[in-house]
Amino acid sequence: MFWLATAGAIFLVWLILVFLFTPSINYHLAQRTSVHAQDFLYTLQSTCQAPLHHGNRVAIFTNGPAFYPAMLEALASAEHSIHIECYIFQPGRIADQFIEALSERARAGVTVTLVVDAIGSFNLWGRPLRRLRHAGCRVEAYQRIRWYSLARLNNRTHRELFVVDGRVAFIGGAGVADWWAFPSWRPTKRRPWRDTMARVEGPVVAALQGVAAENWLECCGEILTGPSYFPSLTPAGETTAFVVKSSPSDRATASRVAFQLLMEAADRSILITTPYFLPDRALRRALMEIARRGVKVTVIVPGRITDQRWVRLASRRMWGPLLEAGIRIFEYRATMTHAKVLLVDDVWAVLGTTNIDNRSFEHNDEVNLAMRDPEVAARLLKDFEQDLNDSREVTLDAWRRRPIWEKIVGPFVWILERQQ
Repeated sequence: MFWLATAGAIFLVWLILVFLFTPSINYHLAQRTSVHAQDFLYTLQSTCQAPLHHGNRVAIFTNGPAFYPAMLEALASAEHSIHIECYIFQPGRIADQFIEALSERARAGVTVTLVVDAIGSFNLWGRPLRRLRHAGCRVEAYQRIRWYSLARLNNRTHRELFVVDGRVAFIGGAGVADWWAFPSWRPTKRRPWRDTMARVEGPVVAALQGVAAENWLECCGEILTGPSYFPSLTPAGETTAFVVKSSPSDRATASRVAFQLLMEAADRSILITTPYFLPDRALRRALMEIARRGVKVTVIVPGRITDQRWVRLASRRMWGPLLEAGIRIFEYRATMTHAKVLLVDDVWAVLGTTNIDNRSFEHNDEVNLAMRDPEVAARLLKDFEQDLNDSREVTLDAWRRRPIWEKIVGPFVWILERQQ
């Protein structure tokens, strides 16, 4: 028994050491290109192994009071199928509205399928789940905690994807929870979380449906097929788009490659909004080189109002060299910002679930929509500029004068740079 326990302890230590010290991939471009180059679309498509889809229509919704009614309206209009993949489905007033809408459609004969993360949506199990299943909705948990799946415990589905009839999709940073819709009163009154969702129509919806179908297949073995899920789609607008998904089954994920390529190909500006900003060494180096060649790099992150204080501390620890290189960092003060948006040269926009951290790039299942459309970029730029008005810039001098306790504790949270 002693030898068995010793062997188990050695194995556990080995796993921890492998996790902490396995070197990251040193991402970099063999030759710099430009987002305005004639062949850039095809470079991006080939490198990320994601086909381009032309003729899409994208509408941007800012914050829960805007996007939840639009999402519920789309659900209520479903005639054939509703397929949802969620990291967060948290019981509350908003969840009750979604459960009622999904249940009503299921009772009307619409096929309703949901994949929710077993940890992120842990509180859904119980009465809310029984209500859904009693109405005829099919619900599966992604990566339940089982002894035989402990090696994959760190892999979560972080996707927030809602597809109706295979024709309309909603994608962005928000799941289903009250904190996106209603003010918080503790410790003081605060606005609902800041987030962004997009309503998408057109050929790219089929690709989004395909992503959502992946983890349904993994959960229950069923392959979603037929026109209820994959109808024939015609052009609906002028946006060129492709889906950037990632899964930890591949060490070099498509989302990490897409972010690196889009940023390094910028000629004028890179605007980033992210709730968790922990870029790996290769991305930090790239951002500094980009800023030094004259590209305006601006980042908005949460300020003191954040749901992950230790992550904020780990993030702030690495800001010095970035600020010295000319990167501007702003802390959002109005509430918790959870939006995940990348804007490049006012032409390209990426919206979805990926944070600028290793958890998104290496551990989670993520989904993003990359769009080449100046009008969509302009709409998101308007939000970015408003968010800047609600933020405070962190200068290099202010960063150097951060509290002494933060300087002492900072080095001890470096593990989050690998975990997050």
